Amino acid sequence: MPATRHFNTPVIVISRCIEFDAVRYNGDMISSHEIAVMKPFVRFIPVCPEVEIGLGIPRATIRIVRTHETDHLIQPSTGEDITQKMNTFCAGFLDDLPLIEGCILKNKSPTSGISGVNIYPSAEKSAPIGKDAGFFGRMVLNKYPGYPIEDEGRLRNTRIREHFLTRIFMLADLKQVSESPSIKKLSRFHTENKLMFMAHSQTMLRRLGIIAANNAGLSPQDVIKQYRDILIDGTRIPPRYTSHINVLLHAFGYLSDHLSIDEKAFFLDRIEDYRRGTLPVIAIKTIIQAWILRYNTEYLKNQTYFAPYPDALMELGESEIERGRDMVIMEK
Repeated sequence: MPATRHFNTPVIVISRCIEFDAVRYNGDMISSHEIAVMKPFVRFIPVCPEVEIGLGIPRATIRIVRTHETDHLIQPSTGEDITQKMNTFCAGFLDDLPLIEGCILKNKSPTSGISGVNIYPSAEKSAPIGKDAGFFGRMVLNKYPGYPIEDEGRLRNTRIREHFLTRIFMLADLKQVSESPSIKKLSRFHTENKLMFMAHSQTMLRRLGIIAANNAGLSPQDVIKQYRDILIDGTRIPPRYTSHINVLLHAFGYLSDHLSIDEKAFFLDRIEDYRRGTLPVIAIKTIIQAWILRYNTEYLKNQTYFAPYPDALMELGESEIERGRDMVIMEK
């Protein structure tokens, strides 16, 4: 693990109303601490489909109306059907994008929402009859299946945010390999991510290893595309805590010959604390990181598992780091 790891810059499509411009239907902008702290490390491509097709700021609300199993995007106050305009814009915008690592879209928006968007039976005042993705959101999900795609609400969840960040920086590293493709570069990427892949799936790790070996003699471009497809699909779900334990013990095996009996016992006790849920995984990783630096363990020092994204983006809850409001001591 180098003292400082270089991070390539992920490219992320984001709803323009989140931390970029006041383009919501009511003229507001949404503040998001999670997005604000990403800005120095991520290249964002902001977009507001509603503004792009000519709707004003502020503007009358729109809704998805489902009739005869067909969805239309309607502005109830005017009765205008903007379905075709929206579909044309979305298709053109997505076709013109560079290679991206993911998306962050406005939750529950009739255009950008990726889930939970109300579907109505008519443009008139009525109760919703179901929920789905918005028009732009569903086209994004269709074009980028399995990619890191979240809304700003879900990113407030620490585990979801960490999984999202891990994946976008991992894919940014792989994109750097693909920009001047070679099997040697891909093999290095694979080696540096072995523990990360092991945490997700040992089956995926083996499949990626076979692809990276390129025994079929394919072109580097074809190998990397195949590798990327398997990687995106295989990392959709965050690792289970039992998988983290397996990886941590695997890493511990590379260090144990250097450690005293007491150090080994201390580490194994901390593993049990994590298993019981009384210690976060980052605490165990930090112990191993200290030993990697002390013993300069070759196999472990470049593993992305211990530094999946920039430290500045690593935020724990206030209760976990003893921050927030000072405790009030009740006097008798």
